[in-house]
Amino acid sequence: MNDRQFYFKNKKILIYGFGKSGISSFNFLKKNNICKIFDDNKKNIPFKLRNKFININKLSFNDFDYIVLSPGVDIKKCKISKYLSENKSKIITELDIFEISYPKIKKITITGTNGKSTTSKLLYEVLKTNKRDVRLTGNIGYPILMEKKIKNNTIFVIEASSYQLDYSKYFRSKYSIILNLSPDHLERHGTFKNYVKAKFKIVKSQNKKDYTFLEKNNNFLNKLIKNNQIKSKVIKINYLKYKKYFTQINNIYFNNSSNKKNLSFVLAISKILKLNMKKVINTVNIFKGLNYRQQIIYKSKKLLIINDSKSTSFSSTAPLLEFYENIYWILGGLAKKGDELKLNKKYFSNIKAYVYGKDRNFLIKFLKGKIFYKTSTTLKKAIKNLNINIKKDHKKKVILFSPSAASFDQFKNFEERGKFFNKNIKLIIKNFKNE
Repeated sequence: MNDRQFYFKNKKILIYGFGKSGISSFNFLKKNNICKIFDDNKKNIPFKLRNKFININKLSFNDFDYIVLSPGVDIKKCKISKYLSENKSKIITELDIFEISYPKIKKITITGTNGKSTTSKLLYEVLKTNKRDVRLTGNIGYPILMEKKIKNNTIFVIEASSYQLDYSKYFRSKYSIILNLSPDHLERHGTFKNYVKAKFKIVKSQNKKDYTFLEKNNNFLNKLIKNNQIKSKVIKINYLKYKKYFTQINNIYFNNSSNKKNLSFVLAISKILKLNMKKVINTVNIFKGLNYRQQIIYKSKKLLIINDSKSTSFSSTAPLLEFYENIYWILGGLAKKGDELKLNKKYFSNIKAYVYGKDRNFLIKFLKGKIFYKTSTTLKKAIKNLNINIKKDHKKKVILFSPSAASFDQFKNFEERGKFFNKNIKLIIKNFKNE
């Protein structure tokens, strides 16, 4: 019997939330435990598992030893909110289950506001090129508990969201990376302070043999480091120190300041892990990024089209607005609480904006009197408006689809939104080629 089976053997466990995280937790624990399932939407439970579905009207304090909470569940706004509040000591996450089951496995955890997925993917590719047994898991879409054939030398690169970390109790990472921070998910966390507190848990849980990586100029994090008696070795990233490596990189993806800063974290940890830096640079140069994250879908001498559907805040879009010229910017959706556009006025004349969606009036507040804009109800109409106006422009153009807002007013997720954009932008590409 391994540690996992011993620790959880014959426990009564409630799996709350049956998305990817809940399903992987259930499959991991079901063999030696009494697992029950609950989801606010019963339709998410497969018919063959309906006998595992609990009656929330009959819940009592001693029903479960553990409650495994999926990241998407908001304790304050769910159907068993009172029960969860009374049983907070029993709440754990899939990250906790992994930590308890594999405490000696080396983990690199990446969090922050913008660029987590791309940085995680890049680091994964870098480690793979350096012949390491590496797994890419977490918020990027691959549940950590689904991984098989784990060895003592296996390295886990984990993208961790504030939601995942907020509920975790036991999770600890050998290497903790906080890329950047700006107000996000305030509808869930309430305040920026609470949002940062959730992410900072990956640092507070470390010991003196661990490493923390954060921005040198992030005053908020530096203050937390100073006030919390952090045990780990703290490495403060100054991306200017990596200029000699930037000169060796020929990849348009890493031209803007935001991506350069995130790349600096990959370079820093590569040096700590004593990777072959020549192989690291080669990997960076052929890196294509992830779909719908600053993805270049068309490039010619006169037109560049970027699909950045993953952008859900102004802070993720701003570096692109600062880097490119003659921008046709499509934005819209559900705006984030507390979000605002911080952009030097010298860039305003460089941008034409096409705003759509439910919160277009909120987004327009930051453009009025500064940036030319047109409004539409839907993304399809915004693209149509752009198509009409772009024909009058004979200079090199950049069409930037970076919504700076969540997708849920018109789409299921950012992937569906990204696919829709790619499909509907084809007419502009066709017209441009025929000119």
